[in-house]
Amino acid sequence: MQIAILGYGTVGGGVGRLVAQQQHQVQQLQVTHIFVRPTHPRTQPEMSDDFEAIINDSHLDVVVETLGGVEPAHQYILAALRHGKHVVTANKAVVARYLQEFTQVAAAHHVHFYYEASTGGGIPWLRNLEQAARVDSLDRLAGILNGTSNYILDQMASQGVEFEVALRSAQQLGYAEADPTADVAGIDVQNKLRISTAVAFNVDPQFALPTWGISGVRQSDIRDLQRLGLTLKLMGTSVRHGDHVAAVVAPTVVVNDSLFAHTPGNFNLIALHGESVGDLQFYGQGAGAAPTANAIVQDVLDIAHGVPHLHRDFAQPAISDDDLLTGDYLVRGAVGACPGVTDSMVGSYYWAADVHPAVMARWVASHPDSLALRLSPAASAQVRPTVAQLAQGRRAFA
Repeated sequence: MQIAILGYGTVGGGVGRLVAQQQHQVQQLQVTHIFVRPTHPRTQPEMSDDFEAIINDSHLDVVVETLGGVEPAHQYILAALRHGKHVVTANKAVVARYLQEFTQVAAAHHVHFYYEASTGGGIPWLRNLEQAARVDSLDRLAGILNGTSNYILDQMASQGVEFEVALRSAQQLGYAEADPTADVAGIDVQNKLRISTAVAFNVDPQFALPTWGISGVRQSDIRDLQRLGLTLKLMGTSVRHGDHVAAVVAPTVVVNDSLFAHTPGNFNLIALHGESVGDLQFYGQGAGAAPTANAIVQDVLDIAHGVPHLHRDFAQPAISDDDLLTGDYLVRGAVGACPGVTDSMVGSYYWAADVHPAVMARWVASHPDSLALRLSPAASAQVRPTVAQLAQGRRAFA
């Protein structure tokens, strides 16, 4: 089976090396084209910047897209599918936005569009999610879906450092980009949760998804939560009741005896709940060249062996019902909060849906700039600046 790799950075290079090792079943795969930008050094004979020539190769079977970003990846994937080429991608941003379109175009041209590596890296998460959804009615997904943010929070908890110090450490280790916004603002988790929710519930991934990141987390908050037997993790959660769906990405307070609390460093832990199967959890490296390349090659081998994936059309719009995720929030105001406050100045929101009210009361009693409120995610987003001012006002009158 002949493969073209679009982009030859960390992930694309990992795919090339894995195929070149010629081990086990990978021996039947051959990389015949590597698409690179015009300025990229031509270090291998397969490299070219002529995309049209690549997809017009009648011997080419599969296009592996590892460019990242939305464009031109979106247009290249569509072009490959329309030329009768199977497509495998690890690009969570483009899958989250165009999953329905890619699926429809692939079906119309009798080819496959596979994206296991887009969510969970080397963890076979989507594969097992599909398997569970074949025979079960799934109603809840929750997980630590971003290794960078988990590493940062883990460093803050275990080393007692502030957010900025933990972020620099993540960047030095290659876990975080120079611009870490996608990781620390929850955008990466948002994309992965959209994809996972779409697969689990067979809905269009473009649904309402309130999202908060971790840049406002203080080390003192981490420490004080630890004293209460709690841990903070950035998590994505989605639930379904009948035709109604709700989802949220937020720093989430979990109890210390949970598996989520004991997920260290840059590891991921993702869970599902089904009516008959109950709770299932999946743990492992969620990113990195080798794990992601492994997931990509697994998808390519599925195509080579004619292994079908669960058919989903993603045509049903999700009926958003935010009340399904109504829960308790711990809100800490920001110093200097005032009318017109921007989102980055409103302190921190910690979702604490599974925390006992008595424990939350202890937190509020010891934090004069905090409040505990019961809200839905959407309502929380709407009133967030006002609530932060109230929390800060409580401090002023404490």
